[in-house]
Amino acid sequence: MNKRNEVSKGLRTLLSNIEKNNNPVEKKQLVKELANSVALISPEAIETNPYQPRTEFDNEQLLELAKSIKTSGLIQPITVRSLGGDKYQLISGERRLRASKLAGIKEIPAYIRVANDQEMLEMALVENIQRADLNAMEIALSYQRLMEECELTHEALSERVGKDRSTVTNYVRLLKLPPQIQASVKENKISMGHARALAGIDNLALQLKAHKECIEQHLSVRALESLIKSYQSKAPVSIKKAAPVHPEIQRIKDELSKSLGSKVDIQRNADGKGQIIIRFSSDSELNDIINVFKGVEI
Repeated sequence: MNKRNEVSKGLRTLLSNIEKNNNPVEKKQLVKELANSVALISPEAIETNPYQPRTEFDNEQLLELAKSIKTSGLIQPITVRSLGGDKYQLISGERRLRASKLAGIKEIPAYIRVANDQEMLEMALVENIQRADLNAMEIALSYQRLMEECELTHEALSERVGKDRSTVTNYVRLLKLPPQIQASVKENKISMGHARALAGIDNLALQLKAHKECIEQHLSVRALESLIKSYQSKAPVSIKKAAPVHPEIQRIKDELSKSLGSKVDIQRNADGKGQIIIRFSSDSELNDIINVFKGVEI
């Protein structure tokens, strides 16, 4: 039996033991083991969550992610709930699941949850984060799991793990880096400091170029920051004067931003046509916005 089958068999046994065990202390330990284990699951064995608020996905972005997954693999595992046997229900990561199917991936990495284990899962993840041997990507993934699966804000998470909110935010930002850079962090080819510097580059081509030079030239964090500044100083600067915003439109923007807890933009032409854009930076913020709308009487 190969190592992959041994891991899968071990996880199945663990799930079975959790379901049968009524001892709180033993069950906590079993959930802790499960929380830190990644299984390889066929995408076809995973059903989507009917309560997932997000139903539309940008096809172009999905294709780009599928191409990236095909080249570099899936860095961030999805999270599923065991339904018994070899069936699972998706908890988080539908975009990653869809892109993996498009890429033709036969097995994808997944964290497995069991019913009613949220409190134990939270304790297990927080305890796991305190380990000294985790790399920056592993910490970032653990933070993201806590926020998504335990419905924690950045502020609440910072209190749970005893870190400043800015520290939590800096780690979570790493998950927005391209897979190639995430892989370099995971393999300790670059440090957290290098990754933070690269995360500050908005242009993807420059980001990948700086990453490549950093690896090839073994740049220190300070040297990488200087390189990035040299890129930015060469970039053409264009100053575009913003059109004045009507006071009433500005008032509406401010009220909406305050009510939703997120930045709101209103784009409107001279004919009165336009659109309202609500920005969010995480699934947790999206759910907060949806909950606000659910509470509005129509």
